[in-house]
Amino acid sequence: MEALENYIDGKLVPPGDGRYLDNINPATGQVYGQIPRSGQADLDAAVTAAEQARAGWQATPAEQRAALMERIADLIDRNLELLAAAESEDNGKPIALARSLDIPRAASNFRFFAHAITQFASESHAMGEAAINYTLRDPIGVVGCISPWNLPLYLFTWKIAPALAAGNCVIAKPSEVTPKTAYLLSQLCIEAGLPAGVLNILHGLGGEIGNAIVTHPGVKAISFTGGTATGAQIAAQAAPKFKKLSLELGGKNPSLVFADCDLDKTVAGVARAAFANQGQICLCGSRIYVERSIYPEFRERLLERVTALRVGDPLSDVDQGALVSEAHMGKVLGAIETARAEGGKILCGGERLVPDGRCAQGYFVAPTLIEGLPLACETNQREIFGPVATLQPFDTEEDAIGMANGTDYGLAASVWTENLRRSHRVARQLDFGIVWVNCWLQRDLRTPFGGMKNSGVGREGGLEALRFFTEPKNVCINYD
Repeated sequence: MEALENYIDGKLVPPGDGRYLDNINPATGQVYGQIPRSGQADLDAAVTAAEQARAGWQATPAEQRAALMERIADLIDRNLELLAAAESEDNGKPIALARSLDIPRAASNFRFFAHAITQFASESHAMGEAAINYTLRDPIGVVGCISPWNLPLYLFTWKIAPALAAGNCVIAKPSEVTPKTAYLLSQLCIEAGLPAGVLNILHGLGGEIGNAIVTHPGVKAISFTGGTATGAQIAAQAAPKFKKLSLELGGKNPSLVFADCDLDKTVAGVARAAFANQGQICLCGSRIYVERSIYPEFRERLLERVTALRVGDPLSDVDQGALVSEAHMGKVLGAIETARAEGGKILCGGERLVPDGRCAQGYFVAPTLIEGLPLACETNQREIFGPVATLQPFDTEEDAIGMANGTDYGLAASVWTENLRRSHRVARQLDFGIVWVNCWLQRDLRTPFGGMKNSGVGREGGLEALRFFTEPKNVCINYD
């Protein structure tokens, strides 16, 4: 049984006190490895290594940092099959999805920020003939990056890449539920020749080593993606220490379907938005609102598409794999029971699935559509983060906007209409950080990413990420 190791000071090392956690394959329900249960001593060693590497990495020209990051990206591309298999085994997602989305995007993250840092510029302001002000953007120093389990390597690199590009040294923690590709990334960083201490990867529990990273005085900024409750806890801990914070949190995202949409394209897009990655993406459109005049037809066509989704062994040709853990499966099934108790009508799904063969003990839930629930109910207000979506008609554009905005979340929304004026008008009124029109999850890495309300604080992506991982310093030179 393979035991993973931490990556500290350029080396792979076991946890200092020898404690480990079981790593479980969610498709089989079986333990297949162990991961370090890191503690304070491991973190102190990582912070010391980062501090020792800090001056050298900060002084390294941006072009050289970029070249190293390009090398890591090339190694990710070269090891696509190895990384995709590990992601599928760890997470339960179809290997085809890991192969086509997760791993290529991880390489793109490194490559994008390698390019971006060589173009990153700051501003200057002339005060006539008296003086000039210019702004320096220096690395923060040692930063913490904590990523979730749903898109493990994709989101892990989304944080690490801009932090490294900007000249910071990083203490990174992947989810304890999906640690394998972060461990493999450690190996690739060693192979690429990344200087010791520049990136340190610690495995373990969020409430233990994750909490320790947040509160460590040597870690000056925290970038976190995960649940809203955990984000609130991190903010409460970090704010009194005046740490810089980026929090990308939960979502309860709406899909707004208007009668003038391209029906074929919209049914396919809305189904994908609701059920991609087993519904385990913070951007998934789990609340589907459809204009009443097309509601019956849309409902039947969506139901037909969802019931046709193939659920089973992630290593085979399927559309849906397993949920990430037994505990999460229990949470999702509990949410479906709540929907029943609230009077929701289960149109399809609503139960655990038991595939044949090696996956008989795996954590599979049938894609579930529910209708007949009001906006204010728990099912429509709470993030479920699974293959569960609700369906509801609306009568007017104002009704649709009100329903969409009617939760405490504000991460992403999609609008489906062929009316250009309406798409702009509705997008302007939606309280969400991201609005897609006639598409979903179409991402340009140059654009800001993040949410409003309980969906987070700050923005990631593009120049926003490089700004977060640097400190602006104004310099004023008087000419006299």
